[in-house]
Amino acid sequence: MKSARVRIVGPVYGIVTFCLLAAVTGMMVWWTPREETMGDVQKVFYIHLPAAINTFVACFVVFICSVMYLLQRRSWWDDLGFAAAKVAVLLASIVLLTGMIWGRSAWGAWWQWTPRLTFSLILWLLYVVYLMIRPSIESSQRRALICAVYGVIAFMDVPLVWLSTKLLPDIHPKTISMAPEMRLTLLAWFVPMTMLAAGLIVTSMRINRLQRAASEPAEELDEPRLVPAGGQA
Repeated sequence: MKSARVRIVGPVYGIVTFCLLAAVTGMMVWWTPREETMGDVQKVFYIHLPAAINTFVACFVVFICSVMYLLQRRSWWDDLGFAAAKVAVLLASIVLLTGMIWGRSAWGAWWQWTPRLTFSLILWLLYVVYLMIRPSIESSQRRALICAVYGVIAFMDVPLVWLSTKLLPDIHPKTISMAPEMRLTLLAWFVPMTMLAAGLIVTSMRINRLQRAASEPAEELDEPRLVPAGGQA
């Protein structure tokens, strides 16, 4: 019964997320007014900011999972942290790409070595390295331990990115004047972007568990082993 519900909820969740993404994209393209100073390129901000916030959330999930693994040594935490790290890299890539699109129009260059952009690039690189080091470690326990320590250290860049936007001099605009339609569109974008991030983490987590189940003994999965009706495993 539980697996049947999962098979139903997953597709429905995906369809709802896709429909909401289509709806907010329509709002952004056709309903939201054109910003007077920056023009149409300003509309990437509706994608950029929700992706950035969800990047921080995904990185925080990696951090929590890393701490919990160090405390409990349960593979479940390692698999969830791995899933969150993949989503963090995806969202950070979206943040960098949308920022470069905006920068090309605003500054006439795809990249500027500002504190905010530099710390954002470092954040992306940190979690790319997290994904790269995993396949290079054969022992699952050693891999989980190293990645847990690394996940705690990598998260330290998140407050640096945040503080760089608040305290360090930067060529980014501090505030953007937004009409009510713009604010509503920005808020609306947070819903499907957050749903997308959560859905990708859960899906990746399930894949990680299946891969672990196929390669490791059942007693290492931190989950009860199902016993057939005959009483034998």
